[in-house]
Amino acid sequence: MSRNRIFTRCRSAAIASLCWAFVTLHAAEGSRAPYNVLFIAMDDMNDWVGAFGGAPQNRSATPKIDHFAKGGSVVFQQANCAGPVCGPSRSALLSGFMPHRSGAYANSQNMLGSALVKTHLTLPEYFSKHGYRTLSTGKIFHKHPGDEGHWAFDHWEPSEGGSGSRPDPDRVTSRNRNLVDGKPAALPAVKSGGDEGGEGEGTEFAWGPTRGPKEDSKDWKAAEWAVAQLAKPSAKPFFLALGISKPHLPWYVPQEYFDRHPLESIQLPEVRLNDLDDIIAPNGRPKFSPSADFKWASQDPRLMKGAVRAYLAATSYADDCVGHVLEALEKSPARDNTIVVIWGDHGWHLGEKLRFRKATLWAESTRLPLIIRMPGMNSRQDCPRVVNLIDLFPTLLVACGLPAKPEIDGRSLAPLLRDPQTPWPYPSITVNGKGNASVRDEGWYFIRYQDGAEEFYDMARDPLQWTNLAASSDPEIRTQMKRLAASFPASFAPDVAQNQGGKAEKEERAGNPDPTIRPARAAAQLK
Repeated sequence: MSRNRIFTRCRSAAIASLCWAFVTLHAAEGSRAPYNVLFIAMDDMNDWVGAFGGAPQNRSATPKIDHFAKGGSVVFQQANCAGPVCGPSRSALLSGFMPHRSGAYANSQNMLGSALVKTHLTLPEYFSKHGYRTLSTGKIFHKHPGDEGHWAFDHWEPSEGGSGSRPDPDRVTSRNRNLVDGKPAALPAVKSGGDEGGEGEGTEFAWGPTRGPKEDSKDWKAAEWAVAQLAKPSAKPFFLALGISKPHLPWYVPQEYFDRHPLESIQLPEVRLNDLDDIIAPNGRPKFSPSADFKWASQDPRLMKGAVRAYLAATSYADDCVGHVLEALEKSPARDNTIVVIWGDHGWHLGEKLRFRKATLWAESTRLPLIIRMPGMNSRQDCPRVVNLIDLFPTLLVACGLPAKPEIDGRSLAPLLRDPQTPWPYPSITVNGKGNASVRDEGWYFIRYQDGAEEFYDMARDPLQWTNLAASSDPEIRTQMKRLAASFPASFAPDVAQNQGGKAEKEERAGNPDPTIRPARAAAQLK
């Protein structure tokens, strides 16, 4: 994760433009039409979006998102997730409740089992209640047996892939099957040791080109559906949610996206092989070890580059899908009256901390892309303040003039949309399973685990989190640790019941959407 380009843009003229855009939202509220919302999620997208400067590559993998951001937006350079895996992150954002309040800590826990979620409207439900037409396709809510989040929208469109989503078996590379380009690898197989970032063998660590073109792929079809919705007149303001599934594993995308990133051009992230040595469990032993994915790929530099290349290819594919929708919005009658929110659900390791995947409390896994455009914005402004996806629910209520919902967590980002440089003294909290959490601000990063292990990092001097300062006796470090410690969750809600039926990826595909969920929630008179 490169940090040297994060805080480089601060133009007073742009700030003035943003101030004007957001102030008129309120000043003209009585005379203007309600704002629409275009809400775009990207699965497992880290800060390698060009606008965030995290990738060590020489050119951006996301020119379309970058172009959109440049045309007028606030780019939140230090946005974080509430939970560093899909389910907890999305459940928190969409319910408004942090994992330690809802009890939804893992992908296998459906937030609908939470006592809080049983009594409160989710974000799209709240918009529907207050006069919006809500519609969605792709992955917005995390999927569970019989539950794809369909119940939360007035219209939900299932998404399916074709040949553009199916891999060419003769060209698949897979750690789980020990294949390279469809053939048995001339390398020792490496099985999961249980330290795969919380996923184990759940999602295959694999990549390769698909049989067909993007036009016959799942995410492109979902984007096409969203494009069609933007072209239709709407009697009500709309809340349109589009979920892009890439760059989630496996990295199966059309060949054209691999071609954009030649193997010889790939730059690998900076890695220290002794990076985990100073993170010690209470028993005195190292708390972490390199993951199976890392051990397998690092046996051959070309294989390591191949993994990074595949992630970039999947990222470019996602960028094309998002860009297709953004270009349609520019041609839509809703163009000047639509709030756009583009977000990733958490970060992703690409070798850093000697692992791939997510589900850790390190910054590679918690930091994510977040871009917001309000109507009237006409230039890019970077916001260096630490924020969290949990803030999006209250932010959108303020932006759209809907009644406040004081029970939920987070705080409106409206002050930062007015002025991205305004002071923001609120730390960000990420919860990774019951009893484990990180607390960070702009300068410092504190991690505590249920077993008592701790990590503490000086983000100004050590943005890659190579030196754990938790055992330091330096008075300044002890003072900062004490200050951030006050923001750790004081308690953790009981676990929501686990899904029945096996591993996460099988659960996501199991069963048809349950048609009884929506009417049952409607009858419950939720808050």
